[in-house]
Amino acid sequence: MSNPTLPERRPSGRAADEMRPVTLTPGVMKNAAGSCLAEFGDTRVLCSASVEEGVPAWRKGAHAGWVTAEYAMLPAAGNRRTPREYRGRKGRSMEIERLIGRSLRSVCRLDRLGEVTITLDCDVIQADGGTRTASITGAWVALHQALMGMVEKGRLPRLPLTGQVAAVSAGFVDGIALLDLDYPEDSNAEVDLNLVGTGDGRIVEVQGTGERATIDRAQLDKLLDLSQAGIARLARLQSEVTGYRL
Repeated sequence: MSNPTLPERRPSGRAADEMRPVTLTPGVMKNAAGSCLAEFGDTRVLCSASVEEGVPAWRKGAHAGWVTAEYAMLPAAGNRRTPREYRGRKGRSMEIERLIGRSLRSVCRLDRLGEVTITLDCDVIQADGGTRTASITGAWVALHQALMGMVEKGRLPRLPLTGQVAAVSAGFVDGIALLDLDYPEDSNAEVDLNLVGTGDGRIVEVQGTGERATIDRAQLDKLLDLSQAGIARLARLQSEVTGYRL
């Protein structure tokens, strides 16, 4: 696949390496242990954290907690109504919620959590591409708030986090490497990639697909470089809204 000269602006007005406006608003739900409204352009995901005593049966006796996630898209989140997904028919949603759970556990010391389960619910209220990346980024903020609440109440001696985790998309559209794809770009991408990474630059997970083309190693490196720069920006924003520092 060719890699032509980058245009100055995308149809949205953004530069190729420019993210959509991102806002992370913590504490938006009264009854949740932690919450965050994550907005990536027109994509909006409401993330909430619930803390429950006990762990799944297979974790009992491990003297460690568990962090998991559930993900759902509201019927009117997209440009046409999608039916609600119920247990037993959750293919795409199940794949995404497992990704969210893995991402959060990568920066949480479960052995310091005690035998409790923290569930992150990520509900997409408006979708314009990147719902899984917004979910991961916002869920970390909700998790941080829930864990800080446990520390403040004396349930934990210290914050059991080893760092931050965030995620962003990138892809080739018309042969051009772009960061943080909105829906029109994502639906027309020759290659798209989702990168999950930590605030200190480590990679947690890479999900990439050649939808209409293949890429070489240099082009893959270009997408990874774009994505890691985006994750660094998201980590700074997470720090600003939570006060978290390693």
